[in-house]
Amino acid sequence: MQRALVVVEGTESTKELVREAGELAEGVGAELFLLHVTTEEQFSEYATSMADIPERNVGYGGKRAREGARRFAEDIGTEMFEGLDVEYEAVGMLGDKEEQILELAHERDCDHIFISGRKRSPTGKALFGDLAQSVLLKFDGTVTIRTD
Repeated sequence: MQRALVVVEGTESTKELVREAGELAEGVGAELFLLHVTTEEQFSEYATSMADIPERNVGYGGKRAREGARRFAEDIGTEMFEGLDVEYEAVGMLGDKEEQILELAHERDCDHIFISGRKRSPTGKALFGDLAQSVLLKFDGTVTIRTD
């Protein structure tokens, strides 16, 4: 492992995955990228709620959404890498999670992706889709999936 991408969410399972990726990266001297993706749906909901506050004249655009996502990833890294000697870059993106994960992994020439998944039956995956499974099938490298 030389460069790894860790998909960051707010769950305890994901935080543990971030810590494990950091420990592994520290051991092999790998570069880490922590990515949090804000979906279009989340962006739209937040932008609408911000617009509903009459006394605040604050716009919420794509740039602010990406920066908020980056700060979220940065905060998780700061918390979970305490005591480790690992350098990382936090990245925030806006859009479809699968597309953004695969795009960043390709752009940064990552050879490993760490992602949290859900325990689902094969039928559940077929009916509802599964982000981790989709990334696993489409990424040309190692994928570590941690299930809740």
